[in-house]
Amino acid sequence: MVHTSIQSVQAALADGSTTTVAIVRNYLDAIAEQAHLNIYVEVYAEEAIREAIRQDEARTQGAKMGKLAGVVLSIKDVICYAGHGVSAGSRILEEFVSPYTATALQRLLDEGVIVIGRTNCDEFAMGSGNENSFYGPTRNAADVTRVPGGSSGGAAVSVQAATCLIAMGSSTGGSVRQPASFCGIYGFKPTYGRISRHGVIAYGSSFDQIGYLANNADDIALALEISAGADAYDATAPNKIVATYSKQAVETGPQSIAYFADLMESESLAPEIRNAMQATLERFRAAGHRLVPVTFSFFDYVVPAYYVLTTAEASSNLSRFDGMRYGHRSSEATDLVETYTKSRTEGFGTEVQRRILLGTFVLSSGYYDAYYGKAQKVRRLIRDQLQGILDAHDFILMPVSPSLPWPIGEQTDDPVANYLADIYTVLANLAGLPAIAVPLKAEGGLPVGYQLMADHWEEGKLLSFVRGL
Repeated sequence: MVHTSIQSVQAALADGSTTTVAIVRNYLDAIAEQAHLNIYVEVYAEEAIREAIRQDEARTQGAKMGKLAGVVLSIKDVICYAGHGVSAGSRILEEFVSPYTATALQRLLDEGVIVIGRTNCDEFAMGSGNENSFYGPTRNAADVTRVPGGSSGGAAVSVQAATCLIAMGSSTGGSVRQPASFCGIYGFKPTYGRISRHGVIAYGSSFDQIGYLANNADDIALALEISAGADAYDATAPNKIVATYSKQAVETGPQSIAYFADLMESESLAPEIRNAMQATLERFRAAGHRLVPVTFSFFDYVVPAYYVLTTAEASSNLSRFDGMRYGHRSSEATDLVETYTKSRTEGFGTEVQRRILLGTFVLSSGYYDAYYGKAQKVRRLIRDQLQGILDAHDFILMPVSPSLPWPIGEQTDDPVANYLADIYTVLANLAGLPAIAVPLKAEGGLPVGYQLMADHWEEGKLLSFVRGL
């Protein structure tokens, strides 16, 4: 039996109709059968079985089990796990083993989660199709000729293809919601700072956020309440009260939902997505919700501001990968400068090099104020306008992506088209808002999704609403 929720898994374990070992073996079989999808960089088969045996024995002896006992998790290859490799999909960290565990992951482990492996992703989380990985592209289980989205593409397919129950990913500009939409599952990013970033390999530090991909919002709510909260290792994770999201009442009352009318009718939207979004609006109206068209003045500036700021932060963050302290070091270098140059040239892929160069340029003397400084001002304007909308409404409804999953290789030589794929998801990251992708089916059968954004720290309200849909 394929379990699609934590509740289902734990009910089956409680009544004895299955064992943790059986659950883990089923997932391992699924991984082996679907190796062609290139989901995993590394599978922790032996240790997952050992932990499953330990949990079954503990349950038999009447021990108190953790909230996530029997739950099998995959982790994106940017999440540190002590004693395990972590490479961010890059040659430059190909042999690196993490000396510590990410705070969010440790909190899940403390509640009994079983990590089955680390999933493929775009190199240093830079990409929208999971095509920029050193390990090759991950394929969409709905159509193996198409991308699964990125950068958490492997994480999304790990749930889509039933090789685990829930996946931990990361989001810098939509890297959880977009692949979730492309793979027909739920994808959630919380308010910036709600989950500690300690142990996540950095891309853009003022954007990066751990998020979850699952078959339902209930599982996300439970994972969030366990992993969220203040952390001494991350000053951007404030001491905000973390609710028991999984036990909050499901919200069924009428809500005020804002949407961008001109966006819903835009010719840049794939017709299948436009039709799915119109049907979603009508469904919400029929359910008694108040749908209010609003305007947003800054769509033309969203992608440029995002890429100026994130590439600048990447230029700074990735300077630590220099061939001197850890990671790949060129065997052909003969002096210090050659070590830096050759190690980084050999270790970083084309897209990562492109973004480092862009970021270094916008931070350089004479260009800082013209690009980086202006982008920060635009970011504030975007945040303020979204805040004004959310002061008057409960949620903002948007498409997740303007396009359906594209054929693998179609955008390889067109980075601008790849960047524009993020136009609807980067808003939440620019403003630090919580957002969730909810799956739909498009005409023709390919997965699509819509997203809902809520005000800062309103994860409980957002998840309660989605749980009631």
